[in-house]
Amino acid sequence: MASLKIPATIPLPEEDSEQLYKAFKGWGTNEGMIISILAHRNAAQRSFIRAVYAANYNKDLLNELDKELSGDFERAVMLWTLDPTERDAYLANESTKMFTKNIWVLVEIACTRPSLEFFKAKQAYHARYKTSLEEDVAYHTSGHIRKLLVPLVSTFRYDGNADEVNVKLARSEAKTLHKKITEKAYTDEDLIRILTTRSKAQINATLNHFKDKFGSSINKFLKEDSNDDYVQLLKTAIKCLTYPEKYFEKVLRRAINKMGTDEWALTRVVTTRAEVDMERIKEEYLRRNSVPLDRAIANDTSGDYKDMLLALLGHDHA
Repeated sequence: MASLKIPATIPLPEEDSEQLYKAFKGWGTNEGMIISILAHRNAAQRSFIRAVYAANYNKDLLNELDKELSGDFERAVMLWTLDPTERDAYLANESTKMFTKNIWVLVEIACTRPSLEFFKAKQAYHARYKTSLEEDVAYHTSGHIRKLLVPLVSTFRYDGNADEVNVKLARSEAKTLHKKITEKAYTDEDLIRILTTRSKAQINATLNHFKDKFGSSINKFLKEDSNDDYVQLLKTAIKCLTYPEKYFEKVLRRAINKMGTDEWALTRVVTTRAEVDMERIKEEYLRRNSVPLDRAIANDTSGDYKDMLLALLGHDHA
């Protein structure tokens, strides 16, 4: 995860906690104060602020925010204030409850997070919901979707890097993938095993061999059957494993460029990627849409919600 530089002028958690406490008092909530503090602190600092707030005022900061804020602004502030692994646990649980519509979010979390981070998110899920993510996914899915999703959320994938790629294996598994896809055996166990267990570096090598040998990317081969929900899920997993910034750019483009904003998706991507790869996503968005992402979001949102998202995008806390 990209580390955010901490400006020397940032106050101590005690001062931040005191300012937040004051922001909740009086006749109206001081939303600007909340944004000026929380949107400009990194994950470790936000965690300290929560701990100090609880110690000094005997109140849970998240509960206070929940009471004082509302709507899309509340969701953005709450998601951002959560520890990243708590946030993923919350989003994953929300996805299992709204399954038909948000199955993609589980694939997103399982395939774009580093292995240890995803493992910790599953621990946070277990602690909060008293059940395992694997158990909930298996319960809420069936058929081919379950066959792909359960191993995807169950595996502790080796992170690996380009120096540790097994080239011979990549060539062999590229052929296996091509054979299965040509036969339209999309639910084949070998195909699922390769995509759900190999390190990202190994998968990238395999898919590069695939493209070199067979003339097109694997997702182009899958495109002709892209109306099938399972195939769409397969393509999403591949995109998340190989080009996360392209995947997130597409989610943002769809969230903004349609009749009515999809705030649910917009908030999720901005809050989960601001400390990770937002600069790459912004570059990809500009390349693809010829409009800077912050301008696109500013044109499509308003009020405190807009201010919060732009503060997170602006990286003036970086």
